[in-house]
Amino acid sequence: MQNTSLRWILIILGLIAIAAIFIGSKYNSLVKQNESVDAQWAQVESQFQRRFDLIPNLVNSVKGVMNQEQTVFNDIAEARTKYSGAQSADQKAAAASQVETALGRLLVIMENYPQLRSVETVQSLMAELSGTENRISVERMRFNEMVRDYNVSVKTFPGALIAGMFGFGARSMFEAQTGAEIAPQVEL
Repeated sequence: MQNTSLRWILIILGLIAIAAIFIGSKYNSLVKQNESVDAQWAQVESQFQRRFDLIPNLVNSVKGVMNQEQTVFNDIAEARTKYSGAQSADQKAAAASQVETALGRLLVIMENYPQLRSVETVQSLMAELSGTENRISVERMRFNEMVRDYNVSVKTFPGALIAGMFGFGARSMFEAQTGAEIAPQVEL
């Protein structure tokens, strides 16, 4: 009789140990995925910062050639200011989209002023900015992929149970602002 009781106690302790190992493993997996999402967002922000570092140089170079497009320069400056003051990833993403819209208008202006494209400083800054935009696109894609993987882990069984126990929630993906698909129009 004592042998049977001891055996049941060992079986129960073994099941508890297996459950604890499983829960710990899933918890650690969620922590790693959450940290990976944060790290990838930092990569996106790093590329945003690169863009924002290039913008004043480009704007100043273009300003030297043409002064009449002050509104575009003001829009770019305002968008950069909003990004600097943004607190959350969603606010920063919205501000970055506003910068993209203003830059799009600047590019349209540059197309309408061929002499701008021939200025060497503007050419090199535009090439760097173009490369940065490509990097931003890649980093955003990676961020969204990591968020998707994390959200799947948080929303599917058994991850949903463990995520709920430890306060892990779904994360927001980077999405373009409404109207981003419409090319900017510049009236000269």
